[in-house]
Amino acid sequence: MSKSWMSGALGAVLMAFAAATPASAQVKPKVTESGVEHPHSAIYIGNSFFYYNNSLHNHVTPLIHAADPKYRFRSTSVTISGSGSDWHDVGSYFRPNAIGRYSFNAKNEIVFNKIDRLFDLAIMMDCSQCPVHPQLKAVFFEQMKQHADTVRKYGTKPVFFMSWAYADAPEMTAQLAEAYTSAANDSDAFVIPAGLAFARAVARRPALNLYVADKRHPSLAGTYLAAATTYGALFRKSPVGLKYTAGLSQETAAFLQATAWQTLQEYFPTLAAAARN
Repeated sequence: MSKSWMSGALGAVLMAFAAATPASAQVKPKVTESGVEHPHSAIYIGNSFFYYNNSLHNHVTPLIHAADPKYRFRSTSVTISGSGSDWHDVGSYFRPNAIGRYSFNAKNEIVFNKIDRLFDLAIMMDCSQCPVHPQLKAVFFEQMKQHADTVRKYGTKPVFFMSWAYADAPEMTAQLAEAYTSAANDSDAFVIPAGLAFARAVARRPALNLYVADKRHPSLAGTYLAAATTYGALFRKSPVGLKYTAGLSQETAAFLQATAWQTLQEYFPTLAAAARN
């Protein structure tokens, strides 16, 4: 048996092992909770990764209500197709009597909101490649820091939403994890590690498709996984067992809920310690 054959076989084994192992951020998050123990409002600022499948926020809120039907939570999404963080004039989203002034209830009736503070949380993401693109990653760090400073002026806590790799470019997972974690640490911001949850789900159940045909945008299962990760991160509670499934099968929803919670406990060791106590 030749050394070159053995070397090639060993390389193949290592590559297979790496492919089956979810990526994780080498840089550890400095901020381990959102800073709002009981958030009641959020604005999602981003692009089509948010608004696919009737918008991420319209899946996070039912998870919140599944955990506590009486819990009041107001959220809205401000998205621009294909946008990077530098496309958004975040300060303009905090104009008084503008975004969030009214909403619609289950009966499609307009409800005028009594707002003391526009939003408790601002959940923000960049374009899918911007944080790791050689010509745009510096803009990512600059703009996310600027947006974090902007929302704080209005009493809102900044939250960075770590996006996922393309289905055919899994190497993006670790790159995005590093970029979002580093940028959040620079800005003293909290991170929702949705991208790491995607990688974990793909590694454990590759037949479950988290993407639509373009291999970038989320399928309903992908949006649900992102929503379960967002719920668990913001409320520091496990989504496992929540009855809202977004129309997915109970078995699929349970897998995605568990994946979200496992990812959060790995990314935030203090959360894992709290869950054991």
